Amino acid sequence: MAITVFESEATRLVAPSTDLVRLANGFKFTEGPVWDHVRSRLLFSDIPANTIYHYSDREGVQIYRQPSHFSNGLCLDCKGRLLTCEHQTRRVTRENHDGTITVLAHQYEGRRLNAPNDIIVAADGSILFTDPHYGLMEGLGGPAEQEQPWRGVYHLRPDLGEPRLLVDDFDAPNGLALSPDESILYINDSVHEHIRSFRVSDDWQLSGGEVLITLKGEADEEGVPDGMKLDENGNIFCTGSGGIWICNPSGKIMARISIPEVAANLAWGDHDRRSLYVTASTGLYRLRCLVRGSNLK
Repeated sequence: MAITVFESEATRLVAPSTDLVRLANGFKFTEGPVWDHVRSRLLFSDIPANTIYHYSDREGVQIYRQPSHFSNGLCLDCKGRLLTCEHQTRRVTRENHDGTITVLAHQYEGRRLNAPNDIIVAADGSILFTDPHYGLMEGLGGPAEQEQPWRGVYHLRPDLGEPRLLVDDFDAPNGLALSPDESILYINDSVHEHIRSFRVSDDWQLSGGEVLITLKGEADEEGVPDGMKLDENGNIFCTGSGGIWICNPSGKIMARISIPEVAANLAWGDHDRRSLYVTASTGLYRLRCLVRGSNLK
């Protein structure tokens, strides 16, 4: 592993000597990882393979759900139930403890959602998800036509009902993350290769939306801002060109971790939340860090 340090404080987050360990490979395009603390395993999607897998050191990689409806983003709600963004069905679903599936969202104002992509859950049970166009493409859940006039970001109340549109001025909203105190919502736009920050009110109204940081590598480096997670201090870990970018809450780039293939998403895991699991084009990786991940889902 190679880590390029721009600010010395980054070495308190990730030791430059830490090894990036490849846990498994041979996938088509992995995405949407989430750590299951109850079962000590990682769940993640392989979108083109139409499969959700789980991984643990004891059992290795096993199929969890197939078909997955070309699932992408995964997370666990406050009761430990798996939430899934399904490209093919253009919906957000919940797997209940008895194994049944509940559809949480599939349309807005009478039109089908585009292709829910990434998803998080707040402390009050609120569900936030992005709805770009990628899952409408052939091989990723489509081909299908976009029905919504925008590519939006939505809020879904714990008691369900139709989702509420939070913001509609993105070209490709993708990864999203809440600050540890939930006062700031970060959303990246893969087309513009930047991260925007929004202030969050008590009733989930957003304000602001300024560009916090633009993450562009060299012209020959693959990858765009995609998956995003925060550590316990609010530092941002975002996949992008060349690997994983680390930025502080003010938007200063502190370091970049090189990944040997396109990094799509990441999740904190293991019992101490110090392992950063990375889903990439064909492989699954783990990086031990000096800092813990945020305890948000």
